[in-house]
Amino acid sequence: MLPRPRKRFGQHFLTDRHYLGRIVAAIGPKREDAVVEIGPGTGLLTDELVAALDHLHVVEIDRDLAASLRNRYEPSRVTVHEGDALEFDFASLPAPLRVVGNLPYNVSTPILFRMAALAARLADCTFLLQKEVVDRMAAAPATGDYGRLSVMLQYRFTVESLLRVPPGAFTPPPKVESAVVRMVPLAPSRPIARDESRFAAVVAAAFSQRRKTLRNAVRALVDDAAFSRAGIDPGRRGETLSVKEFIALSDAAT
Repeated sequence: MLPRPRKRFGQHFLTDRHYLGRIVAAIGPKREDAVVEIGPGTGLLTDELVAALDHLHVVEIDRDLAASLRNRYEPSRVTVHEGDALEFDFASLPAPLRVVGNLPYNVSTPILFRMAALAARLADCTFLLQKEVVDRMAAAPATGDYGRLSVMLQYRFTVESLLRVPPGAFTPPPKVESAVVRMVPLAPSRPIARDESRFAAVVAAAFSQRRKTLRNAVRALVDDAAFSRAGIDPGRRGETLSVKEFIALSDAAT
């Protein structure tokens, strides 16, 4: 019998064995991999991962579920970390780390930004998320879904949408479609902004009011001379710039 999902934790348990199998196949775990699962919940995906791995770490915020997981698995096979994934020290785990999980929709974006900050220590991330979020993560420039999340994640990762998961695969069913996404850190040779704080600020400003031209949206951060140095028309809008162009604009403004 499944525990009652807690609304405050945004819990929707993936219970469809078909989709569980497809997700594990997409992850492709090897026995020696260092893997951490965020939000294992009822342990259905955890069961599949434990069977494929020598050891698994899990991070579970729900005290009752964490206790159940400790009773269910031998400590030699599964280490249960009770706590909030937004506060957990992922750097304390072995690297390169593979991160997986059915992320609560209400905190998915902050967790994704945490992963971005840890990209240098990661092998990859495979997450089940609201499809709308996955569409934004993987969006190309000059499309309706392209925005701050797209740029900030694609600055550090290749992002690939793998498969859709219907509401009926969950208990209780969410009101939205879901999708599985894979993020793989880019090579150290990737383009890197000289000042990553300024880069993040320029990106945020560019998308703060999408109808504004870049000149007006980032006026407080980028002057006309910087646009000229970057070779970017200030009459364009933020959603038309590639990640490399945002890096160039940020660098020109420093």
